[in-house]
Amino acid sequence: MKFIYIFVISTFLVSVTKAQTKKRNFRQHEVGIFVGGSYYIGDLNPTKHFNATRPSVGGFYRFIPNYRYAFRGGITYGEVLADDSQSDNADQLQRNLNFKSFIIDLHTIAEFNFLEYRISNDKFKFTSFLFLGLNVFSFKPKAQYNNNWFDLQPLKTEAQTQKYKLIQVGIPFGVGIKLNVAKTVGIGLEWGPRKLFTDYLDDVSGTYPNTVEKPFDKQLASLLSDRSKNAGSNINEQRGNPNTKDWYMFFGVTLNVKITPKPLPCHAFGL
Repeated sequence: MKFIYIFVISTFLVSVTKAQTKKRNFRQHEVGIFVGGSYYIGDLNPTKHFNATRPSVGGFYRFIPNYRYAFRGGITYGEVLADDSQSDNADQLQRNLNFKSFIIDLHTIAEFNFLEYRISNDKFKFTSFLFLGLNVFSFKPKAQYNNNWFDLQPLKTEAQTQKYKLIQVGIPFGVGIKLNVAKTVGIGLEWGPRKLFTDYLDDVSGTYPNTVEKPFDKQLASLLSDRSKNAGSNINEQRGNPNTKDWYMFFGVTLNVKITPKPLPCHAFGL
């Protein structure tokens, strides 16, 4: 994932620099919806893209100042989940943790079109594009135990001195394509990872706590901290990988409509 992240940012910056010599300015506004899927990469799903995909939806506003650039702000709602019991890795099967979390993602991004593109212009009706920006997101990891779901952050399952924050920032980036399908309507396909700065999207990061020296305040915290087959004998052993941060991804289809300004009334021209 780090290679993809570096590649997209580098390509984006190089493309923007080259495009400075070929600007075709105009002003256009669009509103749209996003429908697709969401998934996560982290300690409970280290490598499998699109694994345990869940539905996601969103809406956005796009401002287009010229044929090469666009700026977009929006909100996307999705869910991510993973379960060690579904893994083919022996260590994960032994650990036996699970989680799910609903995510609300507020983002603002810049888009660069590889080809000149504009809705309502048949000469420039298709392009691939890159995007890069900043997002603020909320999450709340839960674990299933005895057919019930419990919030994990208040339990401090790794005996953290402080609770991790449930609202954080990230860096959205990705790739996609855009295509005109009508005079004022366009569609798109895109894949957008979120580079995060937390390792607790799944509530798993460090080591099993030493409950002998520092017992949990609640029995539930102890039960959800260590659910392995040899629970209680893993003190200070690795529970997750603190050297890697978590990721979540959105992918799907966008449908956007050009906002056409109403014509000015005659009296606006003194008629």
